[in-house]
Amino acid sequence: MVKANAHHTPKGAKPLADLVGKAMTPACRKRGFASVDIVAAWADIVGERYGGRVQPDRLIWPRRPDLSDPDRPPEPATLVVHTDGATALMLSHDSAQVIERINTFYGWAAVGRLKILQRPVQTRLQKQPKRLRELTQSEEKRLEESLEGVENDRLRQALKKLGAQVIARNPDKAA
Repeated sequence: MVKANAHHTPKGAKPLADLVGKAMTPACRKRGFASVDIVAAWADIVGERYGGRVQPDRLIWPRRPDLSDPDRPPEPATLVVHTDGATALMLSHDSAQVIERINTFYGWAAVGRLKILQRPVQTRLQKQPKRLRELTQSEEKRLEESLEGVENDRLRQALKKLGAQVIARNPDKAA
């Protein structure tokens, strides 16, 4: 009979995000962030419009004047962000919505105000997707035949698009 080791930890590759997150957390704490989560998920939080143009810099927390009531939630912080001049104008107009999204991410009213600084933002280069080859007539015909049983037109079109991409990327496996 084989005994299971209670202290056995699985071996294998760890996701890079886990390792980088642990390494960056102390640096983020110095900037007022509890963890690296908001910095890592920034583009998802603020959306496509501001994700690449606005960078969170630090959270400035107000001093707690009275510690006698530990159940009282802390005062909301001020989030300092960097952006260019044109985006700063749009962001100041949308600041209430951005604050709401940030607080939704945190799960409580963590941020009460945005302080917008006009500074250059490091933009992330986005990879352009590879141009896929055209399908041959036989591949196109085989794809159409495999989708004959699908009655819903929208579903059939979506499956056809997906199938064409799979075949174009893996021509040797599709045969």
